[in-house]
Amino acid sequence: MASMTIRNVDEQLKARLRVQAALHGRSMEEEARDILRSALSAVSGRSGSLVETIRARIEPLGGMELDIAPRETMREPPDFDA
Repeated sequence: MASMTIRNVDEQLKARLRVQAALHGRSMEEEARDILRSALSAVSGRSGSLVETIRARIEPLGGMELDIAPRETMREPPDFDA
């Protein structure tokens, strides 16, 4: 099992963690592990593709029609034999 040290924690945040741990009847360390476990498991619960995620964010803003540029004729491929 790995260990981790977190430095420069605000005193007020540490006090809140201590109170929350006491309310749940566990140590501050176990409370911090549970908070990390919960936060990180919520991220992995996402489903769908990147395209669907972007569309869900942008679609409510409305859309726009873009003019498609006309295609030009293809140029002749270069002749490397000359």
